Amino acid sequence: MACSSTATARRDRSPSVSKELDRQHPVRHQSVSSALVRRLLLPAILALVAVSSGVAAARAVPPASVVADTSDLVVAQAPDAPVLTPRRLPALLAQPIGTARLVQSLDALAATSPGAKCLLVSEGTRVLYDRDVAAPLAPASGMKLLTAAAVLAHVDADERLQTSVTAAQIPAGGILDGDLWLVGGGDPVLGTAPWAAHFIRQPALFTPLEGLADAVMAAGVTEIRGRVVGDESRYDQVRYIEGWPERYIADDQIGPLSALSVNDGFAEWEALDVAFPDPAAGAAGVLTDLLRQRGVVVAGEAASGPAPGSTVAVASVDSPTMAELVGQMLRESDNGTAELLLKELGLRVGGEGSSAAGRAAVASSLSTLGLPTEGLVVADGSGLDPGNRVTCRLVHELLGNIAEGGAIESGLAVAGITGTLARRFVDTPVSGQLRGKTGSIRGVASLSGFVATRDGGELTFASIQNGIDRFDDGVPFQDSLGAALAAYPALPSLDEIGPDGYPDAAS
Repeated sequence: MACSSTATARRDRSPSVSKELDRQHPVRHQSVSSALVRRLLLPAILALVAVSSGVAAARAVPPASVVADTSDLVVAQAPDAPVLTPRRLPALLAQPIGTARLVQSLDALAATSPGAKCLLVSEGTRVLYDRDVAAPLAPASGMKLLTAAAVLAHVDADERLQTSVTAAQIPAGGILDGDLWLVGGGDPVLGTAPWAAHFIRQPALFTPLEGLADAVMAAGVTEIRGRVVGDESRYDQVRYIEGWPERYIADDQIGPLSALSVNDGFAEWEALDVAFPDPAAGAAGVLTDLLRQRGVVVAGEAASGPAPGSTVAVASVDSPTMAELVGQMLRESDNGTAELLLKELGLRVGGEGSSAAGRAAVASSLSTLGLPTEGLVVADGSGLDPGNRVTCRLVHELLGNIAEGGAIESGLAVAGITGTLARRFVDTPVSGQLRGKTGSIRGVASLSGFVATRDGGELTFASIQNGIDRFDDGVPFQDSLGAALAAYPALPSLDEIGPDGYPDAAS
């Protein structure tokens, strides 16, 4: 499981190997001039004048019965400011100025940022800003949002994937006279405690293989006179996506894909990542070691191959729920989880546990959900493939249609606090206010999600940049974008919207 777009998602790596964007950069802010504010307020003021004139006319001639006796009338003092001064405008009339300021900030940001880009921002059903929203661009790990939506459309959020241990016959007197089969169920977070402990952000979500070893012992097995054999037949044996750059594999940035993958398919990970040449046999070897550590005698060395058609269950271990797997995939940008869930989706929808079947299922699922799929190209489930293409409109509408409090919304990283955004926007007004999915591969940076605004509202946004240096260009763009969205609506002060010389009402 890799946690970034090209690096292991839950580990720290050098930017030279394409880490998910997680460095803090200075926040930039754009503002409009007072003159522009005054110009934009003019239509609102005129509307107020019209309404006020009507009200004044209605009140100009009171009924005779009311004015028959004027002896008790008190003449009011002149107001501190003219009735129609902009200083008396309600906040609603100043709202267009907040929108105008946001638009100007985003226009300036887009104009000064290189490369191709799309950006869409809305508040509820109202679009505040849109730029090239139908342009198909490479989304990097933003692709995981699409994978998540498609998977949850076909797999119940509470479902768990099971890894099981079977045998040809029931152990007699604690002795199994033959092989023990370790059958993979596609669990993408099956691993050992040392593997889970090496991740920076804790606690790491994983299914402990130690628990399965304990369950085998609890079943009464004390001796295996054969071998532990890994069965990965639930999915195909295509280890890597064809379109991935060779450097991903050469640098072990993602482990080999398998229905039986332990520790992300890595035999070593401390000083240098070393992938298992045969992930199923590797997983069987890890279980063999765990059993031997517990005193179980295992005669043969681990191997791989499909289990016989008729076996009996010995023990099993369940993965976290699908909602938890999807949440971890999004929050930590876990590439391995995304690719294995893609194969599981292919099995559920197309009857074949392959990436190809999964890619077709993602496209058909999004279309069935009524999302705009024009220009969509699904090359993988993680976004590592530079051949993926999505539009900001698709990502934005997907976010706008997810269940409130569901696995996707809950799985988004929180600025300055969790996941791939844990070290972004720290000690800024954006911290804790932005929840989103990051994306970063060579030449690509994306960030999409939700921002809580200063007036208690919420903005939905989608942004993708291509053809850039993702650190020098992508991070500053996203930092400025987050700052502008969190500041919305930046309403004008009294000094900006009204003539000088009148005291504030509260003074």
